[in-house]
Amino acid sequence: MLPNPPDSPDADPAADERSREPPPATRVLRQFRIVFNAVKSHFRNVEKAAGIGGAQVWALSVVAQHPGIGVGELAKALDIHQTTASNLVKTLAAQGLVAPGKSEHDRRAVALRLSEAGAERLAKAPAPFAGVLPGALASMDEQALARLEQDLHVLIEILQAEDTGANTPLADL
Repeated sequence: MLPNPPDSPDADPAADERSREPPPATRVLRQFRIVFNAVKSHFRNVEKAAGIGGAQVWALSVVAQHPGIGVGELAKALDIHQTTASNLVKTLAAQGLVAPGKSEHDRRAVALRLSEAGAERLAKAPAPFAGVLPGALASMDEQALARLEQDLHVLIEILQAEDTGANTPLADL
């Protein structure tokens, strides 16, 4: 049986619209592009406004909220590897944005404080300091997050991707 011509009274406009809709994989790919572009755009705006990268701004914001924080605690707060946090702190200290000192409780440990220059840079940066994706994810309900986590797990398995990038700040990707 041949389909009805578009101008016939029996034509189904909804069916015609569905036939022009891209396949699900293409629609999901477009959604990933939208998410990645939103993240990238935010970090570009951060770097343009503050003159430093998004991960650095996020680290400064954590140090500002928790004066005296150690490198290990900073790594946990940013959900990054301790070596990555240490390198981040070295960069911030070299730029004079944080002032590493000795912890009051353990003189061997480093206690980070925001310098005046760091506070000025942080004031220039657009929020959210952690980036747009962590805030968006935090605003989702637990059921939606559980579905997303499960579906992304399947995707990661299909990609045969290693989890080495799991603790790399999005701003550094």
